[in-house]
Amino acid sequence: MRKITYIDAIIEAQREEMQRDENVFVLGEDVGLYGGVFKATKGLMDEFGFYRCLDTPISESAIVGIATGAALMGMRPIAEIQFADFIGGAHDQICQQAAKIYYRTGGTWPVPITIRCPYGGDVGGGMYHSQSNEAWYCHVAGLKVVVPSTPYDAKGLLKAAIRDNNPVLYFEHKKLYRTIKEPVPDDDFVVPIGKADVKKPGRHLSIFSFGLMFHRSMQAAMKLREEGIDVEVVDLRTLLPLDMETIVESVKKTGKAMVVHEAPKYGGIGGEIASAIVEECWDYLDGPVVRVAAPDTPVPFHPKMEQLYLPSVERIYQEAKQLFEY
Repeated sequence: MRKITYIDAIIEAQREEMQRDENVFVLGEDVGLYGGVFKATKGLMDEFGFYRCLDTPISESAIVGIATGAALMGMRPIAEIQFADFIGGAHDQICQQAAKIYYRTGGTWPVPITIRCPYGGDVGGGMYHSQSNEAWYCHVAGLKVVVPSTPYDAKGLLKAAIRDNNPVLYFEHKKLYRTIKEPVPDDDFVVPIGKADVKKPGRHLSIFSFGLMFHRSMQAAMKLREEGIDVEVVDLRTLLPLDMETIVESVKKTGKAMVVHEAPKYGGIGGEIASAIVEECWDYLDGPVVRVAAPDTPVPFHPKMEQLYLPSVERIYQEAKQLFEY
């Protein structure tokens, strides 16, 4: 076991998979010589050469289109979208092409592409570099969507994504790159896609979250524990497919549910989770299913405005306390 950062876990996962399988390669804007705008591909070009760490034109459509074509020829590409905000340029390639080919061909043509998407706020990026748009792709059959919150899960889920025969969108939170560190095994391991993790067991209330909001939910839960409120915190890890079994088990135990995410509330993944909880846990609920999310506005640029925009530890704490007392 070694303590590594979230971004080191991402680099290591790519390097180890490229060492393990010669069909794995990386492509994207500035991923080669420069090592990526966030240095998430640092050193890969030096080790594996130009043809396995390709610098591409500034065209998200081309990046995903090339990756899809390569996957159909037996490769396992890792395509980096420099900022998740820019993924719209590749929307047709992701949703109309990559997501449908495996199904359309009756399972004969797998599309094993991993699309890395740096996302999220609290980095001063403003409205064009801070969005949390993971819910856009949770509506598309044929895709998988994963969002790791910790270095362990970042490495294990990226390895699982690369080995999966379906297109996987891998959302990595920019704020977490160098702000968290934890022990990660030296041995090869994967974190299964589609399985949530109860990071903190509890009795009185369930909080479901992911990414940066998972860490804020944990902090709020620790604060509530001091007041005798025992919160269960579930790190969703995968949004598509969603681990409803773990969600239902948690709600049946606690009777109260809260979903915390960074994206605007309307149309966010929290609405789908809340609806599923109501459908499957109605007889167990002892209060409304609460969503804590950002307002339905673009991400502000000014630091103080951005902090007001993002769900804070204090806001999660207050909402959870109010739900507990319902």
